[in-house]
Amino acid sequence: KMKLYVGNLSFKMTLEDLKNEFSKYGAVEDAVIITDKFSGRSKGFGFITFTNDADAQKAIAELNGKEIEGRELTVNEARPMESRENSRPSEGEGNAVAEPQ
Repeated sequence: KMKLYVGNLSFKMTLEDLKNEFSKYGAVEDAVIITDKFSGRSKGFGFITFTNDADAQKAIAELNGKEIEGRELTVNEARPMESRENSRPSEGEGNAVAEPQ
């Protein structure tokens, strides 16, 4: 099993489009497009999990740098998500909302 990072996606690309594009290379176990939690709009990247590593490698070789919907994709093996504890503001710092004047 291998998880791939897919970057520089067109904001119009749907999850279905993404799955269809990658399933040409093998069995896709999971696919996700990351969206903004407030607006619901695509952030322009996502992840694809292949059941088979060889298929994932083939997809990287074929799709990294390929132009889809006018944008050149970045496709590589996903790195584990880094702990965000260090970047989170401490209690009461940086999370106040300024009232408009």
